[in-house]
Amino acid sequence: MNYLSGFGNHHLSEAVAGAVPHGQNSPQKHELGLYPEQLSGSSFVAPRHENARSWLYRIQPSVVHGPFEKATGLGIGRLWNTDEVQPHPEQLRWNAIEVPQTPTTFLQGVQTVCANGSPHSGMGLGVHLYAFNQSMEHQYFYDADAELLWVPQRGKVEIKTEFGILHVEPLEIAVIPRGVRFQVAPLDGTARGYLAENFGAPLRLPSLGPIGSNGLAAARDFLVPTAAYEEGKKEEGKKNVQLIAKYAGQFWKSDMDHSPLNVVGWHGNYYPYKYDLKLFNTIGTVSFDHPDPSIFTVLTSPSDTPGTSNLDFVIFPPRWMVAEHTFRPPYYHRNIMSEYMGLIDGAYDAKGGAQAGKGGGFIPGGGSLHNRMSAHGPDAEAYGKATGAELSPVYLAKTMAFMFESRYPFHISPTALQPPFLQTDYLDCWKSLKAQFKI
Repeated sequence: MNYLSGFGNHHLSEAVAGAVPHGQNSPQKHELGLYPEQLSGSSFVAPRHENARSWLYRIQPSVVHGPFEKATGLGIGRLWNTDEVQPHPEQLRWNAIEVPQTPTTFLQGVQTVCANGSPHSGMGLGVHLYAFNQSMEHQYFYDADAELLWVPQRGKVEIKTEFGILHVEPLEIAVIPRGVRFQVAPLDGTARGYLAENFGAPLRLPSLGPIGSNGLAAARDFLVPTAAYEEGKKEEGKKNVQLIAKYAGQFWKSDMDHSPLNVVGWHGNYYPYKYDLKLFNTIGTVSFDHPDPSIFTVLTSPSDTPGTSNLDFVIFPPRWMVAEHTFRPPYYHRNIMSEYMGLIDGAYDAKGGAQAGKGGGFIPGGGSLHNRMSAHGPDAEAYGKATGAELSPVYLAKTMAFMFESRYPFHISPTALQPPFLQTDYLDCWKSLKAQFKI
């Protein structure tokens, strides 16, 4: 694993010395007999600061595979007819999905909660949950529609990619760029978490603006994989490997007689990476009132409207609360943005714990959605505690909530509208907020 010299900067890694040629990208004949191949994450003529590409030096080029045919039985990004399933304004909340008891790979263990935009439009995102207990073994996958933001909630995962290996655990995140081939295994036996499938502009660090040069996520804390490669042809009596592609919302499969992870060296600025959320430098008020939740943004995918994102990834980590004369939990709110929230660890300060014992509430592995202009805020229990609390400094120690925030309203998948996955009593948490106005 290597540190980035700067987020999105050029990086080079070799599993064998001399794998990356010096002085040019594609020599007439590679000294080690490798095939040069460029992977582009942007158009060739994108501005220099947005031009994303890496050169891969492989044992065999990516074109060596069998014909593609339709694939079935996969979970990730399962489509539905959005003419029949419209976005709607009701606040929604879900339980965590169960870890499967039967053998289930990552590709089989993904459940779509909601989505907006589309792979065809190049905007929007899909929000998925994953739960699996088996390595992909002879299968490899790439998503031509989107980059994938991993947010583990339970269990460490190993993601083998063309660029090398990432080990990602709860309180860390990983991003696999569009088109990168990879394979997933659960290192703790089972794994569960959240997945954002970003159809829009690639995620990047947000501008700091008046914050200045320091704060939030630091570029130096993002890690990239060290080159590693899988070599060898199909052995006698062994299965072919299978390459699964998600392309324009559909799944395709192709047989190969070798691993697609056969890159011996690479260089460029388009690669997978991971980040430890515990390193996030939280900014907050030391006087009164709240900074807006945008102050917690880790990564952002901009849209064509400056300041209005296709996707913001926002976290609410452990932090000091010191504001004076202030209602400290998140305030009641309606927003032009649509907000899907998840909980990685502990509790969230805007939701009380009373319902959790009944199998409901905002719990680790679960989630909630407040679509565009849908009102939301602390439940009655959290409001009562906050308005009666002594305003001494308080450290929120065990918490890590996050938000996928988007400018577009979310369509809800049919599965996500069915109990017991859907908590049908979510609105009850605000019922006891009575009028207290008096003159």
